[in-house]
Amino acid sequence: MTDMSVSKVSAPEERRPKIDHNYLPHQFADPSSILNSIRGVVQRGDFTLGREVEQFEHEFAQMVGVKHAIGVGNGTDAIFLALKAMGIKKSTAEVITTPYSFYATTASIVNAGARPVFVDVKRDFNIDPRALEAAITPHTVGIVPVHWAGRPCNMNAIMGIARTHGLWVVEDCAHAPYSTYHERRCGSFGDINTFSLHPLKNVNVWGDGGVITTNNDDKAIYLRKIRNHGMTDRNTCEFWGYNSRLDTVQAVVAREVLSRVEEITKKRRAHAKTLDMMLADIPEIELPENAPDTEPNYYLYSFHADKRNALQKFLVSFGVDAKVHYPTPLHLQPASKSIGVFKRGDFPVAEWCADSTLSLPVHEFLSESQMLRMGGLVRQFYETI
Repeated sequence: MTDMSVSKVSAPEERRPKIDHNYLPHQFADPSSILNSIRGVVQRGDFTLGREVEQFEHEFAQMVGVKHAIGVGNGTDAIFLALKAMGIKKSTAEVITTPYSFYATTASIVNAGARPVFVDVKRDFNIDPRALEAAITPHTVGIVPVHWAGRPCNMNAIMGIARTHGLWVVEDCAHAPYSTYHERRCGSFGDINTFSLHPLKNVNVWGDGGVITTNNDDKAIYLRKIRNHGMTDRNTCEFWGYNSRLDTVQAVVAREVLSRVEEITKKRRAHAKTLDMMLADIPEIELPENAPDTEPNYYLYSFHADKRNALQKFLVSFGVDAKVHYPTPLHLQPASKSIGVFKRGDFPVAEWCADSTLSLPVHEFLSESQMLRMGGLVRQFYETI
């Protein structure tokens, strides 16, 4: 351990500024450039699929390293529409995914007409390729891996399994803009891939928004139609689609944030490195390993902690917004009763993650001293219990 430790604090200091996960007041403290661009949208009346949407799609595709990006209404619609584009034709179709994700992943599979099949994760929070391959049946049509907390999945293994068994892959990259696996960005591996622009994502907007990426020209054409009622032009509806367009106003915000994504990611990675140095030698802490040739974006800084709930309470008492993502895995949610009979013990690593994982703020508006303070408080907790 270096000399990065901080002095002990004997009692909560409620007057200290809170070290919060929510950075929006800082990010948009001066929205003048965004508002000036929105003024042009208002003057043109260019609110639906306007020119800023097309510009954002082009810039986002360049960032990810793909041919096409399609802006949609939100990250959940992105997954749902991607699955519709893959052509799920039978109610017996199975799509393999992880039980350790936000609800939207599984809900989209169900709503697209398939049956989710859960497989366990590894201790790095991501889907276990060995468990994935063992779960394949004659009914399996696709795989939805989730780059949890911006930590890239083992895409070489996943894509290899998919190609061997004739399956498609839809990457859930809601947490992973600018995350890199083997010098490629997440969202460039699967047949179709999806992102969220929720206000607390690394690339975000002033409400809801989502993006779908693909290198498949035909899928891109279909997705642009299905997001806009299945229309080919103003007077022709080719098929019954949906209304899920990224608003032009939100595209203005997204372009502003996207222009800073490299800077945002660099700062988050630096903060994560500081926390890693502070926590690595604490016996009660397990830091998930980064696989070789991966660079997470640190959408979340998450780790496994003994006495997790007590540690969280301690940190919160000192003004640190420590959070649990997520306390109940998907197979144990009430909604999962509609898709199978699950019990505790079915996916033990996912359940252990749910019981042990804690997330600390790591966003770009925090200071080095705040990172040191958080690390010092974690050390203090374990030294005094």
